[in-house]
Amino acid sequence: ALSRAERGRGRGCAGSGAGPPAPGRPRPAAPAGRAAALPPPPGALRPGPARPGHARRLAPMFHWGKWKKRMGASASSSKRPVFDEREDVNFDHFQILRAIGKGSFGKVCIVQKRDTEKMYAMKYMNKQQCIERDEVRNVFRELEILQEIEHVFLVNLWYSFQDEEDMFMVVDLLLGGDLRYHLQQNVQFTEETVRLYICEMALALDYLRSQHIIHRDVKPDNILLDEQGHAHLTDFNIATIIRDGERATALAGTKPYMAPEIFHSFLNGGTGYSFEVDWWSLGIMAYELLRGWRPYDIHSNNPVESLVQLFSTVSVQYSSTWSKEMVALLRKLLTVNPEHRFSCLADIQTSAYLSGVVWSDVGEKRVEPGFVPNKGRLHCDPTFELEEMILESRPLHKKKKRLAKNKSRDNSKDSSQSENDYLQECLEAIQQDFVIFNREKLKKSQEQTSESVSPPETTDEAETEAESETSNLNMCSSVCSSAGSS
Repeated sequence: ALSRAERGRGRGCAGSGAGPPAPGRPRPAAPAGRAAALPPPPGALRPGPARPGHARRLAPMFHWGKWKKRMGASASSSKRPVFDEREDVNFDHFQILRAIGKGSFGKVCIVQKRDTEKMYAMKYMNKQQCIERDEVRNVFRELEILQEIEHVFLVNLWYSFQDEEDMFMVVDLLLGGDLRYHLQQNVQFTEETVRLYICEMALALDYLRSQHIIHRDVKPDNILLDEQGHAHLTDFNIATIIRDGERATALAGTKPYMAPEIFHSFLNGGTGYSFEVDWWSLGIMAYELLRGWRPYDIHSNNPVESLVQLFSTVSVQYSSTWSKEMVALLRKLLTVNPEHRFSCLADIQTSAYLSGVVWSDVGEKRVEPGFVPNKGRLHCDPTFELEEMILESRPLHKKKKRLAKNKSRDNSKDSSQSENDYLQECLEAIQQDFVIFNREKLKKSQEQTSESVSPPETTDEAETEAESETSNLNMCSSVCSSAGSS
């Protein structure tokens, strides 16, 4: 079954599409003879009359620049805490600042690491919900992949940890919003802008291929912009790893962006598919950015049989206003036969449209993007923060108090009288198999190793430690791979 349904709404900075704003509740009238209320403190949000769509119309009005400056000033005025480097990173190491997005089973907020004052995006996934929706294997697989990769045009993982309720991923904070958000804001992307996105994503996909990874969900929702306007690929929730000679076979992705061979393989069997599917998705996305709609009229509820027929009967219509070179490049990306499709960096570098590209400059972000997001605003829906503060039954900012209360309650219960033994077993398995990750510590270790004048001789103790680390990775891999296919 499909791992992702088509999403019609953008995620803003780092989450997934939001639903409509929650209906407002009328405030109770003040008792007679008493003042209605004390005036709100300076800078506080003043509630206004609830009007349909009011919150969404105010979406771009959050002034990120002023807020970031204020947060930096308050952080610098207090003494930085010092954490024991031997201690695993955990929830207490971060200050929660504001919610910026949510997905099908996870939410995203901006956080600041207390000791370094660096800002990140933190995605947190409720364990019980992941178990109920059979998503644990996808979370573990995403973690396994992200812990092994790092690239300038990816949203990179910095830390992963857990507590009794949630699993956490702390990643690069990109404040320019995702491309779906900007499409919904009616941004008109020029050929020059889309050309750079194609180049940056080509470098990212070529790197993923070198790591044997198929992303399987390249689309505007999963391309985040930084403050300068450079593109970064995120969301490896349905990515898969294939080794030399292997082929993927699962029906995975978002239907409007999925390559024809994925549907054909699912319907007729055959040899499966490989890295070429991500380049098809890149072509679909580039077309959509230029024209405002996709080349094929495909929706999540279209049956697979009709899609296989569609690709063999419908031809893509290209705008007469586009340059011939851009059309030629899109034709090569949107070639139905994967054997003739552009599907690696070497292929795309042969395009006449990209002949003047200095790829080393692209890789070092020295090429100025044509579209730069407004630096004064946070490009996401402000209702995410309201939902977290008002509607969320287990808000993140009350986690410490809630966990302490739950622990006290659990200690008073008879463990033999568990209401749901299966759920408890699953939670214990997650607790045991989850791999804690700290890229900051890893980088420091690598720097210390490279600074050593002479490498230390391999000892039996070092070999034992290496075997232990390999064992832990294998344990994580077994959990991820045992539950699903590629």
